[in-house]
Amino acid sequence: MHSFSEQCLDMARSILGHNLDSIQPDGTILPAPGEEPRSDEAGHVALALGEYYRATGETTLKGYDLVDLAARCITAQMFTEPPAENGLAYASLGLLCFGPSKERNPVWERLVDETRERIDKALLHRSDYDNHWQAFNIAKAVARFSFGLSKKDETSRLIERMVERIGKTSSTGFFDDSTEGLGGNFNLYGVMNFVFIRSALQLHANSGVRDRKLPTLRTYVERYIKMMPDLVRADGLGWAFGRAAGAYGQMHCISLILQGLRDGWIADDQKPKYFDLLRRLFVFFYQTYLDQEHGFLDLRDEERTAYSHHTTRMANFDAARYLCQWSRLAKTVQMPAGGAKPEPARTAGRFVIFDKSTRKEQGLFLYRDAASGLHFQIPLISSGSVLTSDSLAFPHSPGVFDWPNNVYVPIMLPELTFGDQVVIPSFYGKNCVTGLGLRNSFFFRYDQPELINTNEEFVKGLGSAKVQWNFSGNQIGCEFTFTVKQQVQLDKFRYMLAIAAPHSKYHVPGAPMLGAESHRCTVQKDDFQGVWQETEVVSHDPAYRTNYGKVHYLQTLLRDHPLIMRPGQVYRFAVNFEPDLAQLDG
Repeated sequence: MHSFSEQCLDMARSILGHNLDSIQPDGTILPAPGEEPRSDEAGHVALALGEYYRATGETTLKGYDLVDLAARCITAQMFTEPPAENGLAYASLGLLCFGPSKERNPVWERLVDETRERIDKALLHRSDYDNHWQAFNIAKAVARFSFGLSKKDETSRLIERMVERIGKTSSTGFFDDSTEGLGGNFNLYGVMNFVFIRSALQLHANSGVRDRKLPTLRTYVERYIKMMPDLVRADGLGWAFGRAAGAYGQMHCISLILQGLRDGWIADDQKPKYFDLLRRLFVFFYQTYLDQEHGFLDLRDEERTAYSHHTTRMANFDAARYLCQWSRLAKTVQMPAGGAKPEPARTAGRFVIFDKSTRKEQGLFLYRDAASGLHFQIPLISSGSVLTSDSLAFPHSPGVFDWPNNVYVPIMLPELTFGDQVVIPSFYGKNCVTGLGLRNSFFFRYDQPELINTNEEFVKGLGSAKVQWNFSGNQIGCEFTFTVKQQVQLDKFRYMLAIAAPHSKYHVPGAPMLGAESHRCTVQKDDFQGVWQETEVVSHDPAYRTNYGKVHYLQTLLRDHPLIMRPGQVYRFAVNFEPDLAQLDG
């Protein structure tokens, strides 16, 4: 039986072996069929090659000279116009992986003078960001100082600046990826941000800087680590909401936990629990995204898709990079060979507060029912600059409660249209409360004193909403209450359900799925008097796919003629679910 470390390296070799031929003579990356290249791909490739070198010490693979390929990719990235700052960060760390001293760095020796000057110029260029791109600035600062291109090390200052901004945008220390608007885009990039910074610090030429900044990072990283036991589903599904989930929702979470174990941020008595989480996260990643017959990462096919900005090439090289890192980290943390004993499942409901201020409250409600295995995530967050269903405030549970990736439809939430204003009870709340109800049930409720539209703008003076979710075993009830401040005409009411199937080939045995009776949805109260439309079949529409499988049906409850809403009157919409839960066969 291979150890986890050796298994990761074998997979990294296989993935790289299938993708190295995409590196063109000029260092640019040939995209997968039907895809467009990204401006930062060459940098991603350079870092993957550098991490493979760090993990193995090998400079050749499948007949390819990795040093030469890395030099080509770094050159291509440095001459990309306009400069892709994220790509520069990846490329500079990739160069640093081959050695912090320019005199003993085999890749630096292969670079021509023009490229070296370009690296010097690119790394000396200062910029500033409020979102996760600040992590790339920190990486550039690490490389700038470690290569001796600057005698002044700005790494600490940039980390402190980022931390200061976190304090201004989150009352509890979570990473807000918004740069404008409502704010509160608490997505997977928060995890990626800290994982990337920690990896960069490990390459810093001055280990003292790393040691001084680790306590600062720990303050924030621990919040995400403590979420993981309630976030990860029994079948190993990790971060499932917001943009860029899917394969990266597994990879970033695995990296976060392994780094936490390496740095001693997880107490000894908690380690068995986290070893079990790692095992489940990895098995889900391995069986859901890896073509085990050929040995490469498969993001898109006839049944599923991925975040639109993530290319297949980038994801493959990122996966190889992470696998190399996991291989090194697993040796450090001494992963148990036989796997950890899983903790018995328990029923739990928990609201993780991301931000609580006078303007808005945002967070993540996590619910798990031990008896049925139902487990989901309800994010109450901003969707950022592009609205999709991924960030809406409904129970995210692939296989049970699904949603199409990269597009917007009001899944499990009522959408009200008043003229040119389309409002939906998502994105923010006030007076967020969670607790125990009757017979060990859980509830999660929040108010919206001002209705908010799909552009995430408050519609002043229109009305308000209250939302309450109730959970008892595998029974779910939700009630939406709307009031208006003056007489107004509602032009349209819409409420939608998506019925999807897990991937026919790439899935984990035992993963939850809907049985023959589906959601068992019943409308308890509908003051909007919507009518269920004929079921829309979207099995062959590529726009309706998830990270995990294909959406087959869309069910829409619709009122498409006007309703005069009057002040002083309460308009309720209540729906119950008792999903018919089944399990996937092997």
